[in-house]
Amino acid sequence: MAAPGQRGAALLRAVLGFWQLGPVAAREWATWFPSLLGCQRRCVSCVAGAAFSGPLLASASRRYGQNSALDRFLGLSQPDSVLNPRVPAVSMRRDEQELLLVHPPDMPENPRVLRVVLLGAPNAGKSTLSNQLLGRKVFPVSQKVHTTRCQALGVITEEEAQVILLDTPGLISPVKQKRHHLELSLLEDPWKSMESADLVVVLVDVSDKWTRNQLSPQVLQCLTQFSQVPSILVMNKVDCLKQKSVLLELTAALTEGVVNGKKLKIRQAFRSQAGIHCHSPAAKGPNTQSVGGPQRIGWPHFQEIFMLSALNQEDVKTLKQYLLAQARPGPWEFHSEVLTSQTPEEICANIIREKLLEHLPQEVPYNVQQKTIVWEEGPNGQLVIVQKLLVPKESHVRILIGPKGHLISQIADEVGRDLMNIFLCEVQLRLSVKLLS
Repeated sequence: MAAPGQRGAALLRAVLGFWQLGPVAAREWATWFPSLLGCQRRCVSCVAGAAFSGPLLASASRRYGQNSALDRFLGLSQPDSVLNPRVPAVSMRRDEQELLLVHPPDMPENPRVLRVVLLGAPNAGKSTLSNQLLGRKVFPVSQKVHTTRCQALGVITEEEAQVILLDTPGLISPVKQKRHHLELSLLEDPWKSMESADLVVVLVDVSDKWTRNQLSPQVLQCLTQFSQVPSILVMNKVDCLKQKSVLLELTAALTEGVVNGKKLKIRQAFRSQAGIHCHSPAAKGPNTQSVGGPQRIGWPHFQEIFMLSALNQEDVKTLKQYLLAQARPGPWEFHSEVLTSQTPEEICANIIREKLLEHLPQEVPYNVQQKTIVWEEGPNGQLVIVQKLLVPKESHVRILIGPKGHLISQIADEVGRDLMNIFLCEVQLRLSVKLLS
């Protein structure tokens, strides 16, 4: 450890560096600033910049967010026109989160609001897109199907507009729900969400050559039943396509050659490999005629088409600005500091399930039951979590623990990092594996 005099000199040089380098470069310096104070701190990489997760710095960041007095003291603040919109953290305390959810919204004079439902087949990328739109990962993401088990809500608030995202489970048929013994919520939640929707975002995975050529029967049935709700088409994972000309064929099939009531004139002019926004032809209004039929493979009433990669921030920003622009005059439903309606415990359980799905083979992760034993704030402001993972077979215990306990340790480490990004505090997570009695 450096002597006090050496630390003071280093601190002085760092402060001078902030003034010389400016606020942007100062953010990079800030990642090692706590070590100059002789404190062991862990850093969390966030959308808006580096956020400290140690007890002292994290408490300020968690409470006041980016561009707080702490940021200004460190020289990290920027003019509002330059800053990306601040993304609120989620409180690690259930009571604080519940109070915030019922707190009267801090609306501007002319508030606008939009309720958006994301529809699509399982594993189309709905949760990934939702996380990117929100600016913070609050929904579980996995390569395996049925990661999202029930409806989850996210809130985007910028200036006068508030967009409420309803991230629904992938649409499935009643036959699949019974065959695989899936929760009834996977079957019902997407339909319930449509009842209050102002806009439907239909997500299609264009990298899946087996399903990309047509909308699923469940999606078409939902669009037909709620044809009065405006809808847009988002063609996701375009970065995975080697031949971009495929997008032209898919667009024609998925829209039946019609967008916003007009015949679609597709021009092969892509400005980049991703982030393509096809403006719809001008029309007086959305066609709300309810149509159906067994021969249908596309939907001719989409108002807009977006071609993007949900992992590309610039692509997602284009879609986000469109959604904010579509917000209609009306009162906000939530305070601007609300990011999601989930409780901290629900977020934790979902992130753990995500990692189980990623690391465990076949049906093993679907048979794991989670039980939270400890959820408390430590003496230095850290979040202490102890959770038991209960499995039905002895062989599953060995698989989950892994050789010399490496797998369960890796899962705990990955979950801890994700939770630090969500709660903006130090997280100490302990996972234990037990056999169901």
